[in-house]
Amino acid sequence: MWDPLRRTLLILTFVTGILDVTSFLALGGVFVAMQTGNVIFLGLGLAGWAGAPTLAPLIALAAFLVGGLAAAVLTRAPDPGSGDWLLPAMLVEIGLLGVAAILAALVHVHPGRPLAYLLIAMLSLAMGLRNTVARRTGDPNLATTVLNLTLSAFVTHTPTGLATEGELALRGAAIGAILAGAFVGALLLKTSLALAIAAALVGVVAAAVSGRGAGARPAEVTAR
Repeated sequence: MWDPLRRTLLILTFVTGILDVTSFLALGGVFVAMQTGNVIFLGLGLAGWAGAPTLAPLIALAAFLVGGLAAAVLTRAPDPGSGDWLLPAMLVEIGLLGVAAILAALVHVHPGRPLAYLLIAMLSLAMGLRNTVARRTGDPNLATTVLNLTLSAFVTHTPTGLATEGELALRGAAIGAILAGAFVGALLLKTSLALAIAAALVGVVAAAVSGRGAGARPAEVTAR
């Protein structure tokens, strides 16, 4: 059995899948977590490719960075091994997702309109905050927002260069979690945007309950 922290990070990875597919399909072809994709979209937009977004990825990138800066302040504590950073980040994420779900339920959201940009900013802010905190307090196998290192790390982090059976299982679970989140998010979007965001909210609440009181292990993870 995995410890509470890893279970929490896996649930958050599942939530990432929901939010990224939701933002891509319903908010104008943008990712709120996978910022590498936004940089690519921005490049396409600046090059003048028809239909490529420009403002949306810029908003997502800026909000993600603001969330990361906020997390850097949050995690500035005398004890670098403190396990109390992840819960405040999840509480902020719960608040942002709650407001976003209410807005999406009350007003029909059109990509390219102000409300869509507001939702992109709110969700990206939450992802930037959580991603930074998870990197600082979590597990190197579970970054919760993007899987580049999870995929490449199948053959790293051990003296022989090969992952252990437990590491492989955890990384496989992370890939499965984000895939399952994308699947669930895509299905829920067929009903409504508000429902998809609400499902992500429920996921973060479950993660907060699952990881309450869990100790954290600082992890050195290179930026992607």
